[in-house]
Amino acid sequence: MKFNRKDKTLETERLQLRLFTAADAEQVRSLCDNFTIFKTTLNMPYPYSLECALSWMANHERNFTEDKLYELAITNKNNGQLYGAIALSNQRLHQNGEMAYWIGKPFWGNGYATEAARAMLEFAFEEKNYHRVYARYFKSNPASGRVLEKCGMVYEGTLKDHVYKLNTFEDLIYYGIVK
Repeated sequence: MKFNRKDKTLETERLQLRLFTAADAEQVRSLCDNFTIFKTTLNMPYPYSLECALSWMANHERNFTEDKLYELAITNKNNGQLYGAIALSNQRLHQNGEMAYWIGKPFWGNGYATEAARAMLEFAFEEKNYHRVYARYFKSNPASGRVLEKCGMVYEGTLKDHVYKLNTFEDLIYYGIVK
């Protein structure tokens, strides 16, 4: 992973993780306006409008600059195709953060989430000196758990029936990794 401080980008073999711009809003809307994506994420609204995308992206650069939250577009480093997003919170007091991500359904199964997550973990530990990173996912979305395992994260626990979504309770599964 290569981190470019000036441009606020991370680069991997196939991907560039970069700040979102207003020009991404329609693509974000298109990828996120998907019921399956909605079902597998904790806080994403559905239907997902252009206004949702613009509102969500409004503070990304400021949050990054102020070391509060790093929210990056997952893109093809050669042609710029937007695949999804990855985020890392910064809880400075505890030297840790939560990692979260989503990949647009047309791009599932290509390893983009794993590649982006590995880069974000390296960024957390090497550039931001975190001690620990954690992530969580719905039990009904085991593919997300496989992404975390491939990154070396380990199961830490389950919060039973923790989230009520779509008229059912969801278990929230936690994974973590220590530097």
